[in-house]
Amino acid sequence: MERLRPGGPTGRRGILALASPGMRSTAADVAGWAGSGAMALTGPADGPPSVVPAGVASAAAAAASDVAVQTARWGTAVEVDGPALLGERAAITGMGRNGSVSVGGASRFVAAADGWFALSLPRPDDVAALPALVSRDVRPDDWSTIERALGSMTGAEVVAQATLLGLAVGVPGGDPSPVSPGRELARGGPRQPTATPLVLDLTSLWAGPLATSLLMQAGARVIKVEGRNRPDGARRGAPAFFDLLNHGKECVALDFSAPADLRLLRCLVAAADLVVEGSRPRVMDSLGIDPVVTAARGTSWLSITAHGRTGPAADRIGFGDDAAVSAGVVVPGDPPMFVADAVADPLAGLSAAAHGAELLAAGRAAVVEVPLARAAAWAGSRQFAAPLRPAGNGWEVEVDGEFVPVAEPRHRPVPPPAPRHGTHTAAVRAAFVHDDLVPPG
Repeated sequence: MERLRPGGPTGRRGILALASPGMRSTAADVAGWAGSGAMALTGPADGPPSVVPAGVASAAAAAASDVAVQTARWGTAVEVDGPALLGERAAITGMGRNGSVSVGGASRFVAAADGWFALSLPRPDDVAALPALVSRDVRPDDWSTIERALGSMTGAEVVAQATLLGLAVGVPGGDPSPVSPGRELARGGPRQPTATPLVLDLTSLWAGPLATSLLMQAGARVIKVEGRNRPDGARRGAPAFFDLLNHGKECVALDFSAPADLRLLRCLVAAADLVVEGSRPRVMDSLGIDPVVTAARGTSWLSITAHGRTGPAADRIGFGDDAAVSAGVVVPGDPPMFVADAVADPLAGLSAAAHGAELLAAGRAAVVEVPLARAAAWAGSRQFAAPLRPAGNGWEVEVDGEFVPVAEPRHRPVPPPAPRHGTHTAAVRAAFVHDDLVPPG
């Protein structure tokens, strides 16, 4: 874990420093990529899968290895097939590779005046904002006009305008080789590790829920908080995938503008061993919750944003596909093609689980971030090429002189349904809010 200040919560070099993907051989990278299920999702829809970037699978395996090591320090060691998680959602939904359109269909490559960028439009409001993105009075569904207008803008201009509008875009670039997927932003006060730590899950969609689900498997109690009028967007997706990431959590729904609900949120933050959240910094500012102050009082804070909590990109939103593009994790081409399915999400989720587990074992709290783009950049810095050939209805790739099959995506067994939105609100309120408790602001 990169640290911005001397030392850290454990005094170690930081997780993933010894299990970095750069220590794997080229043959192992390619073999792992072929067997992951993610390679089958990467490349043109009507052509062969792409070997680029094979190092992503090795990074996922390294992160999964650290999840097992770190969870064993305070609970049950969680063993998970990290590379297989890269294609898990596609395996559940039946989605396949689409080349320059994302596997999920919400992101596409668009030409700017100075190169390609990825534009994600997963929500109706995103499509409605397209005229504002190009500053033209045009129908949101007039894609040909919008595309021409975007072609007259530079990538930097698109990013600046998208940031103001809350749209997710990714221009290839970023740090090609960060030392780890996460970094410590601040050290906190002392804390006492517990056998059944309380994890407050303020995340949604994929990366955060994946991280907290793995911590729950290790033995943590996870309370998932959603907006009363804005539930986790993943609830609108494939039910089996939502169940896989959220089964076993206690689900609470809050109105963040209501004083009583804000009091409950602050009580939960005060009681938690670890808070995991995925919002832009201004969201917590509006709620009067400061991660650094929270950590100083002994509760660790793990932030999973698109581009980090600090710096000029802190206000940018992002999803797994466009964040990976921002990190340069793409299949080169004209246009480029996406890598796997929203690949930054499972990479960040695995890495965040390892970081979170380390924080739960530590005797001192800290504020740590695992941005999607950073996790993707760390994982995708090694790229290789290898011969391919058709094999039946699929493909094979050459590894050390032998051809191995390119595996189809797969998923873990799907558990029973996750709790409904707000199922545990009343019980959690009764357990955590008391008249004699004044939660910190």
